[in-house]
Amino acid sequence: MTNLDLYAKAEHLLGIEEATEALYDLYRSELDEYQVKTLLDVGCGRGGFMERMISDGIGCKGVDLSRLMIEECQAKGLDAECIDAGDVTGKYDAIVSIFDVLNFMDEQTLVAFLNSMADKLNDGGILIADINTLYGFSDVAEGTMSKDRGDEFLTVDAVFQNDKLDTQFTLFEKQEDGKYVKHQDSIVQYFHKIKTFQKIEKLKLVEKQAFSLYDTEDKTLLIFKKK
Repeated sequence: MTNLDLYAKAEHLLGIEEATEALYDLYRSELDEYQVKTLLDVGCGRGGFMERMISDGIGCKGVDLSRLMIEECQAKGLDAECIDAGDVTGKYDAIVSIFDVLNFMDEQTLVAFLNSMADKLNDGGILIADINTLYGFSDVAEGTMSKDRGDEFLTVDAVFQNDKLDTQFTLFEKQEDGKYVKHQDSIVQYFHKIKTFQKIEKLKLVEKQAFSLYDTEDKTLLIFKKK
């Protein structure tokens, strides 16, 4: 099991459903400003945003590095693959990366990713993503939480230092024989300054707006256009 698959197994215990729906609303309202007929969702998770867009007549494809997430998408009949976004073929009117997907990349990987995504946009295409602010990392994300549902027990311990958030997930799952299986892994996220996004060769940062999911201005929405 990869660390992203562990996250997929534990996600329902994190209490992020309301925040996720708020993000979907925000992205949908931003996309209304553009003529979007085709969309690529990078880090599509279980496909909730694609389902929204498809219901509005938008053609969607999703990619995610968690096989568990993609299996759930495919079970819903969604066009989704467990591949690197750089391996996607075709071009799209819009690309989205929802819920701090960009923070999972270090700066070098991030720059390469964004330039690669520009190549997958149609002329005039847009890319929308959200990132954690410094405040969002140091004052909101850092810390410890636990959730006990009897048959499942999750602990999350997140430490932010040197512009990196190291989060360790420990999940205990009760089996049919009454014993518990332990899953443990960590995920690293990186804080990125806005100036990094202003230097992307193939994309122009046309809008940035601070907003709140959990606290005051803990997130920033970024909108890019293909140069």
